[in-house]
Amino acid sequence: MTGRGSRVPAGRAGRLRLRRNLATALRGADLLERKLRLLTERERVARRTAEEAGRVWRGRLAEADRWLVRGVLLGGEEALAEAAPADRARIDIEWATLMGVRHPATVSWTDPVRSPDERTPPNTALAHAETVYRAAVRAAATYAAHETAAELLAAEAVRTRQRVRALRRHWIPRLRGELQAVELALEEGEHEEAIRRRWAASRGAR
Repeated sequence: MTGRGSRVPAGRAGRLRLRRNLATALRGADLLERKLRLLTERERVARRTAEEAGRVWRGRLAEADRWLVRGVLLGGEEALAEAAPADRARIDIEWATLMGVRHPATVSWTDPVRSPDERTPPNTALAHAETVYRAAVRAAATYAAHETAAELLAAEAVRTRQRVRALRRHWIPRLRGELQAVELALEEGEHEEAIRRRWAASRGAR
């Protein structure tokens, strides 16, 4: 691709350079459009996964809140402190790269483990609340990871679309125009040279 301030050599050398630059621009536009399709498809998958995880998260959270209210009504607020394990849950995010875009791909969850000395929830309602809250946190992590992936992929798709547009609407038409002008000049030059040769040959035959 020629720069805006560059000058294309005249004649066949210029034509050869323009043909190469045009072929490179066309190939680059094709590759970028393929990249754009992959990014767009992966973004759609990430958003569908995030939406489903978001629905699960909100549903689990509402369900856990209901169980929590029941548990507190049965055992009092002090029962909450008794039921909480000292260990903490662990969430690991595995990252992947698609067409140069690094994004969250999968989420793994490790439940907190109570030691033998720790007390379990004092009533069934709080036990249910704990289980459902854990499911809600897992869904929230999945939602956050895939929503983040969708945003990163979407941002790269926007940049790629702009590059394709620049190639298709500006660089490629410009290169084609320059190539056409060079080829026309060459044709005119060859035509004039042919006329001069015929004229020279006719004079020599006299």
